[in-house]
Amino acid sequence: MTMLAIEGLKVRYGAVEALKGISLEVGQGEVVTLIGGNGAGKSTLMRAIGGLVKVAGGAIRFEGRDITGIRGHDCVRLGIGHSPEGRLVFGDQSVRDNLVLGAYARRDEDGIASDIARYFAVFPRLAERQDQLAGTLSGGEQQMLAIARALMARPKLLLLDEPSLGLAPLIVREVFAVIRRLREEGMTILLVEQMANQALAIADRAYVIETGAITLEGTGAELLRDERVRSAYLGA
Repeated sequence: MTMLAIEGLKVRYGAVEALKGISLEVGQGEVVTLIGGNGAGKSTLMRAIGGLVKVAGGAIRFEGRDITGIRGHDCVRLGIGHSPEGRLVFGDQSVRDNLVLGAYARRDEDGIASDIARYFAVFPRLAERQDQLAGTLSGGEQQMLAIARALMARPKLLLLDEPSLGLAPLIVREVFAVIRRLREEGMTILLVEQMANQALAIADRAYVIETGAITLEGTGAELLRDERVRSAYLGA
């Protein structure tokens, strides 16, 4: 079953066309990876899906419903969670309060408390620092918090935008271990990631985006073997 369908999506920043009619799909329970160079349009696509940038053309459908142009907070209520590029945690709030804010659309207090305990178990460092201001965390800890905060909304679709950006190799391994765990639990994930090797290895399917357009698509395994991908993104 298709959870997310994007059809001919266009986004413009003034005279610059950042997305040039992109089409892609994410099936329920899939991990789909989007790779491409800096400025290719990956984060713009994620922000468009999350209702954070204005769409100039095309359509975004979530579970068969046209959500093109819907506001960001309404996307969250529909079931789209977003861990953005740069983490964007609430630096002047505690770790625990960041998680509570991630559940702002929910009213089930017992469920919220249960989920906080769950993600403290998944990310023990967050549990150790739960009363610490988020702005004082390391980059890796902030990334863990950004993912956990997005999960607090209990999303059906999780958008992960550059989760390994700027992190030490050990922390990158921890982050990808969490992504694999979420996949095993059935979470549907659209992943934008600079570490193409790891991203493609974990993906059911993948797309390559260049200058605002999809140029290649296939299974993660197929793109790992593709000479064009290997040359451009895998250093082979």
